[in-house]
Amino acid sequence: MNSLWRTIDRGTVRDIALVCVADSIVGGSFGAITVSGGLPPWVPIAMSLLVFAGGAQFAAVGVVLAGGGVAAAVAAGLVLNARLLPFGFAVADTVGRRWWTRLPGVHLIMDESVAFVLRHDDPRRRQAVFWACGLALFTCWNLSVVAGTLAGAHVGDTGTLGLDAAFPAVLLALVLPSLADPGIRRAAVTGAVIAVAATPFLPAGLPVLLSLGGLAVLGGLSSTAPDGAPPGASDGAPDGDGGGPVGGDEEPMGEAR
Repeated sequence: MNSLWRTIDRGTVRDIALVCVADSIVGGSFGAITVSGGLPPWVPIAMSLLVFAGGAQFAAVGVVLAGGGVAAAVAAGLVLNARLLPFGFAVADTVGRRWWTRLPGVHLIMDESVAFVLRHDDPRRRQAVFWACGLALFTCWNLSVVAGTLAGAHVGDTGTLGLDAAFPAVLLALVLPSLADPGIRRAAVTGAVIAVAATPFLPAGLPVLLSLGGLAVLGGLSSTAPDGAPPGASDGAPDGDGGGPVGGDEEPMGEAR
């Protein structure tokens, strides 16, 4: 086990620590928003332990605070969390093969842990990075939510602090290294256009799911690329570890989060 954790380089540890700081700010804002909106403190704490999905938690609480019912809140959370299904396929090799590792591992699948895993090719490093990121974020998120619930009664209008901007900023920084590949970049732009175009007409969460249509662009590139060549190879992307969406084992912080 010790040798497994030693496979994580210092740059990745630093990046995970910075992400924990950013997500702690978001977790604190979630706890504060929930309590200041009138819900009891146990609600955000229980959600963070059992759901552990920032976007879904914000969506569910937003529905309740807007006057919606529990069923509508659960539906909103499920819609947002539906994006984790393809994520699970992408990192299935990192959660182990036995049920006592797969069950907690599935609970730790999130945007950040998946993004860190996809930066690496080596199976042992992928596994170590997944568990290190997942466990660190689970701990920091839940502690920050507790702190936010304690401070919620004294914050007042949490929207004036702009804390909601931290979460999308973190996710944007996560995907930046992958955008170096032309094929990935075209797929991401296509998905973003689909999501933005659908946002005025569909409920929250559905535009995000529709943005997965951008993967069709990447699939088309894969079918037209020469045999054995990665997607985007015909566009001048370098072969090897440095040219794919996974990147090398070490990424400069300025290009990651």
